[in-house]
Amino acid sequence: MADTLSGPALGELLAELQSYGVRVEDTIQARRGGAGPSDAGMIRVEGVPVTFPFTADYVADSPYVLQPEGDEGSWGVYREGRRLAGAEVPPRPRFYDMTTADGIPYWKIALLHLDSLASTVIQTCLYWGKDDQCRFCGIELSLEAGRTIPVKKPEHLAEVAVAAKELDGAVDVTLTSGTTGGADKGARYLGKCARAIKAASGLPVQAQFEPPDDLSVLEEIKEQGVDSVGMHLESFDPGVLAYVAPAKARTGVAGYFRAWQRAVEIFGRGQVSTYVILGMGEDLQMTIDGCKRAIDAGVYPFVVPLRPVPGSLMGDKVPPPAEYVESLYREVAPYLAVNGLASWEVHAGCARCGACSALAAYERHGEPPSGGRQLPILNVR
Repeated sequence: MADTLSGPALGELLAELQSYGVRVEDTIQARRGGAGPSDAGMIRVEGVPVTFPFTADYVADSPYVLQPEGDEGSWGVYREGRRLAGAEVPPRPRFYDMTTADGIPYWKIALLHLDSLASTVIQTCLYWGKDDQCRFCGIELSLEAGRTIPVKKPEHLAEVAVAAKELDGAVDVTLTSGTTGGADKGARYLGKCARAIKAASGLPVQAQFEPPDDLSVLEEIKEQGVDSVGMHLESFDPGVLAYVAPAKARTGVAGYFRAWQRAVEIFGRGQVSTYVILGMGEDLQMTIDGCKRAIDAGVYPFVVPLRPVPGSLMGDKVPPPAEYVESLYREVAPYLAVNGLASWEVHAGCARCGACSALAAYERHGEPPSGGRQLPILNVR
């Protein structure tokens, strides 16, 4: 048996699993297509949640293998026959076997990402199929495949949230959406859904949407029960942003910072986040500087490697090398710590879950048992 990994040692392993994928010697639950983590096996490695690619063609060359070990749900991560870490594969959520009174399977309304209930509330996007389509996105692919429904109703989401909490231990809810044609970009409908979910289940909710034209919408959804928000710039490199997400590029980095600033005033430091996708050709120093500027503003940069979505416009790409991703983690994690931001203090959403990134493993190195803060001891490059 391998010694228990923690801190940067565990972070390095997780970064490699997410960059190179894992060959799986049995069947596990997975997320395919859509706006969430695609081609994603969802497990815990030494207790830390992680998603990783396991069906893409490039995974066949990965040196990592996930193998079952004895007890049901007990697995190990191996490389060249050597066990590196223990893993837990969660069982199929029990609420997946339930349906609404009008016959909709619960799993078509929301999915459980380990302990986080997630739903793409509006499964269509204004930009889909047009020149403005985000190249990394696969939001309508799962709809085309019949794995979801176009629009989820607040009452259905509330019903599913109660079941996911009571039957499967869900601890928060993440609501995202394709961009709609209104000036609020879909945020008001997410707020309506959040209100229903909070009233029924009490679970904290994150809403993810493009910056609305009228930033007073942020106050409205706060009053409706949204606890944290994600407004995802994706890349701090303007050239890359213009290529991969033309509509977001029109808002621009400056536009996102304006929206983030107002959101931080309303939701608080650390309760506003942005995805920062690595491996799309971005300038490294520009990305580091952008992450630090976001942290200064009270925004949590959720740094993730590109997870190519099969069938998307970037479906033939591969994730960036683990060493490249780690170089960002080693810059961002200490800067988060000294500025008082931490993934474990985010109320809800992707940064709270953390499974699609290894950043939290680098953050937690040096965290005192009391829960106080201490600067991670890392080799900052």
